[in-house]
This record gives sequence, C-alpha cells and structure tokens, in this order.
Amino acid sequence: MNPVARGCSEGFLVDTEVNNKILIGVVGSGEADTTNDSLAEEVGGHIASRGGVLVNGGLGGVMLASARGSKQAGGLTIGILPGPDTKDANPYIDIPIPAGMGEMRNALIVRASRGLIAVGGGYGTLSEIALALKTGKPVVGINSWQVSEEIIQAKDPAHAVELIFKDI
Repeated sequence: MNPVARGCSEGFLVDTEVNNKILIGVVGSGEADTTNDSLAEEVGGHIASRGGVLVNGGLGGVMLASARGSKQAGGLTIGILPGPDTKDANPYIDIPIPAGMGEMRNALIVRASRGLIAVGGGYGTLSEIALALKTGKPVVGINSWQVSEEIIQAKDPAHAVELIFKDI
C-alpha cells in the first residue's frame, strides 16, 4: 500500500505526517490585522515547539504571521498557494505549492492537515472550517467563527495548540 495515500470509498486519504511530524493547518484572513496576526504568530511558534509542521495558504495576514512564528521557533512551513507561481509565497514558507486553483486550494489545505486552527477570518476561513468538519477533522477557533458546537474554542494560542494536538 502506498504510504502517502491509501484508497477509501471517498477517493484517497492523505497521510498527514511528514517524517513522523504532524501537519497542522492554520487558517484565517489574508489581510493584516494586528490582533489576529499576533495570535497566529504565537500559534505558529507553539506548533513548531511541539514538532508539528505548519500548513497554510502561504500568503499574508494570518498565513504570514503563523509561518513567521513557526520559523522563529525552528519549524517547517508549507504554503498551498492559490495561484500558479511559487514567488507569491510569503518569505516564511519553506515549501510553496502553487495549486493554481484560487480559493479551491482551501480543500487541499484541509486535506493535508490533521486538524485546523482558525484565527479570525472571513468566508474563505469559513469554507475551510466547513470542509474540515465535513471530513471529520478537529477545528479549534481563536477569535473566529462559532457556527458549530464542533468548533472547539480556545482561550489563547497555547491552549489552541494544546487542544488540537490532544484532539488529533
């Protein structure tokens, strides 16, 4: 059986580990926001401190801040970009993946991740939350959408990372 993908009735399940490191998605607005960016940077640092790999959309706002936090803590970052050019990735992305599919790349972020931490966010973030819940992946929110009891609310970034690692 392929160690990266194994067949299932819905298509393929993608293993969400790289060299025994768990991939955690961090989603939120691509627009800069002082409060949410600060939270996201802390989240990224805590994910790296626990040995996790950060996966996000590779652009600005929460994506840039979470990747920066991960890099500052020695972590690995993967950015799944909406466009076709790796040059669009923020400078803290180690592995840029140019999906070339616009917002549809949100599904790839969800599928690549073992669980999601949502920090703030708009409708794109809401789509990622919905896809994660539909596929049975845990979602932890900080200052984010509260549209389902399945979204675990965290009190701060350290708590969010603790919850996501506990729930996966």
